[in-house]
Amino acid sequence: MGLFSFTQEVAIDLGTANTIITCNDKMVVDEPSVIALDARSDKVLAVGKVAREMYEKTHPNIRTVRPLREGVIADFYAAEQMIRGFIKMASGRKRWFAPSLRMVIGIPSGSTEVEIRAVRDSAEHAGGRDVYMVFEPMAAAIGVGIDVLAPEGNMIVDIGGGTTEIAVISLGGIVSNKSIRMAGDDLTADIVEYMRRQHNVKVSERMAERIKINVGSALTVLEDAPEDYVVHGPNQMTALPMEVPVSYQEIAHCLDKSISKIEAAILSALEQTPPELYADIVKNGIYLAGGGAMLRGLDKRLRDKMNIQFHIAEDPLHAVAKGTGVALKNIEKFNFHSLRHTFATRCIESGADCKTVSELLGHSTVNMTLNLYVHPQMEQKRKCINMLT
Repeated sequence: MGLFSFTQEVAIDLGTANTIITCNDKMVVDEPSVIALDARSDKVLAVGKVAREMYEKTHPNIRTVRPLREGVIADFYAAEQMIRGFIKMASGRKRWFAPSLRMVIGIPSGSTEVEIRAVRDSAEHAGGRDVYMVFEPMAAAIGVGIDVLAPEGNMIVDIGGGTTEIAVISLGGIVSNKSIRMAGDDLTADIVEYMRRQHNVKVSERMAERIKINVGSALTVLEDAPEDYVVHGPNQMTALPMEVPVSYQEIAHCLDKSISKIEAAILSALEQTPPELYADIVKNGIYLAGGGAMLRGLDKRLRDKMNIQFHIAEDPLHAVAKGTGVALKNIEKFNFHSLRHTFATRCIESGADCKTVSELLGHSTVNMTLNLYVHPQMEQKRKCINMLT
């Protein structure tokens, strides 16, 4: 992008655990979804890795926030400021004029209209002019390299930080899907609870994450077993320091119930799949993406349970980000949730009659069109204020 370029295209994987931004086919931001704010003034102190280093270590005047929980925005202001910070990182050098942003953002397939609107509003407040949203399993499938436009059934399981997204894709659309709020964060919480109950040691969320990375497993027997991981923490009763070695077998038992819920969700999605597409899935196998796909032995456990081959994506952590980047370059090919929103907004801004727009979109009431589908831009809001003054 040149000095006088007024439009910048960015693809964003706005994840519960990590946010990844691609621009011009390059990954320009890969940071934890964490922001640090001044507790008194709400001034942004840090975002991403720097904020993550401060997480669970702050004094009362600083609050560190993870703005997304279970795949959706839990803190609107923090999310908006975090997106702004990441876009600033992505822009790199300073410009004379702030560019108009064209964004594609990945969202959970089980998002409600309210949750989708929260993402859209955060993106628009952060400077987005045209905001498109693609469901994460579709983006993950594109990122994995599946031909989503083919007349063939493919299943993708994207295990992120806040949600597990399961979808059957054919002819460029999602035929059936299942979105459950059971994912990486829940596995981390299981480890925190296990260490407290079994070893009487208090561990932080970050320590539990390190345990999951070092000795996390879905099976109690692994061919390439990791060494025990030594955990340091205070005894819950005495507050004296403890040193506890943790094995992968322990963690496999600890995570068993949560993984069983993911298995049940996959089976439920398979039950909803039409027979012809089911046959394609059995032939092609099921693709695993997201950070959860890296859990040791998960693909083997799922294969043994369902008698279907499971393939781990080449780069599971970045599959959704790659997919949103491809979707950004091929907006006319893919089904975006927000094309209807953009259409409604542009019609109203151009002076179209509300009732006509509502009927074109097939809405039962004008209120639905105006409250959920029309999003006036900041420029339009300023015009209205100027008219009043």
